[in-house]
Amino acid sequence: MSKHVSPHDSVVAGDPLVLHETLADTPLAKYFKAAVKFESSDLIMRGGQAPKLRLRGELKALDTTPPTIEEFNKWIHDGLTEEQIQQYADHGSLDIGCDFNVDGESHRFRVNIFLTRGRSAIAARRVSNEILDFSQLHLPEVMNNIVQVRQGLVLLCGVTGSGKSTTIAAMLDYINQTRACHILTIEDPIEYLFEDKKAMINQREIGLDVPDFPTALRGMVRENPDVVLIGEMRDKETFEAALQASETGHLVFGTIHASSASQAFNRIYDLFEPEERDPIRNILAYQMQAFVYQKLLPTIREELPRVPAVEVLLQSPPTRKLILEGREDELEKVIKDGREEGMRTYVDSLVELVETNYIHPKVAQANAPSPEEIKMRLRGISTG
Repeated sequence: MSKHVSPHDSVVAGDPLVLHETLADTPLAKYFKAAVKFESSDLIMRGGQAPKLRLRGELKALDTTPPTIEEFNKWIHDGLTEEQIQQYADHGSLDIGCDFNVDGESHRFRVNIFLTRGRSAIAARRVSNEILDFSQLHLPEVMNNIVQVRQGLVLLCGVTGSGKSTTIAAMLDYINQTRACHILTIEDPIEYLFEDKKAMINQREIGLDVPDFPTALRGMVRENPDVVLIGEMRDKETFEAALQASETGHLVFGTIHASSASQAFNRIYDLFEPEERDPIRNILAYQMQAFVYQKLLPTIREELPRVPAVEVLLQSPPTRKLILEGREDELEKVIKDGREEGMRTYVDSLVELVETNYIHPKVAQANAPSPEEIKMRLRGISTG
C-alpha cells in the first residue's frame, strides 16, 4: 500500500528537513478539501474570484465567497518557505507538493503557483492516494511486457493532465512488487511515495533533497540504481543524462510533451543543435524500448469520469531501421504492422474504447487525427 510524504511527518536526527507551515496550514486548505470532497481532478483559483474545480473535464465554480486578492497573496506567502518565496519572486512560478488532511486521510496535490497579470494564481492537480495497477487504469496489456525490460528508455508522451505521472507510478510499482532492485526517482515535486516491496526505492525531491536537476542528474549514476525515473525531459542536459543512463545498463523512465509517440522524436531532436542530432538519433534507435502516448477522454460511464486512449510504439528491427534512417514520420506503419506484438495506434485505441462502450463515437471522432478514418473503422472497414 502506498502513502504520501507529508511535510508534517516527524523528523529524525540529522534530517535536513525543517518543518514549517505549508499551504495546508492556511485558510487555503478549505478549497483543497472541497476539491477532495467533490472528487475533482484540479483546483484553479486566484484572489478576488470564485475558485473553480475541474469535474469530468469541465470547470465548475465553487459556491463560496472568494478570498480577496490581499488575503489570497498573504495565505500563499504564509504557506511557503523563505527559499520558495525567493524562487517564486525570481521565476514567477513555483511547483510544490502538498498534503491536506481530510477526515483523517492524507490527500496530496501537485501545486503550481504562478503570476498572471501581476496577480498570484494556483493550479493544483489532485493525485490519487492509491497507486492503481494497469487494469484499474484501463491500460493495455502490453504495459505488463514493457516493465519486464531491464535496460533502455521508456517515455510517456502526452499533454499536461493526460495521466502520464499516474501511468509511470503504476509501472514503477509493478517493478517494485516483482523485482529485487534499486529504484531511484528524481521528482519536482514528489507525487507518490512508494513503500519498499521487493525493490528498494529512493525518491529525491528537487528543492528538498537536492537543490536542482543538474545536481541530481550528476549524482544519479553514483547512487547505483537499476531503475531510474527522471521525470520530464525538459532540456538537452536531462535527455543526455537519460540516454547515458540507459546506455550504461539502466532502465530509465521519463515523460515528454508530445501529441503522438512518433512526434516525440521531433520534440527530442529539437532539444539539440542540428549537428548533434544524428549521434542522438543513433543512440535513441538502440536505447528506446517503448514510447507510450496517452490522452484522457470523457466516458459514458457514471463510475468512470475519464479513460486513457493509448498509442504504443515498441523497440523492434523495423522501428530501429526507420529511426536510424531519419524516417520517424513513417513509424505509424511500423505500429500497425506490430499489432501482434502489442503495438497500437491511437486510432486503434479510440475504436476499441467505442466498441467496448467506454466512450461515445462523437468523442472518438472529435479526438481522432482523421474523423473519417474513425467512421470507416467503426463500420468495419480496415484502413491498414
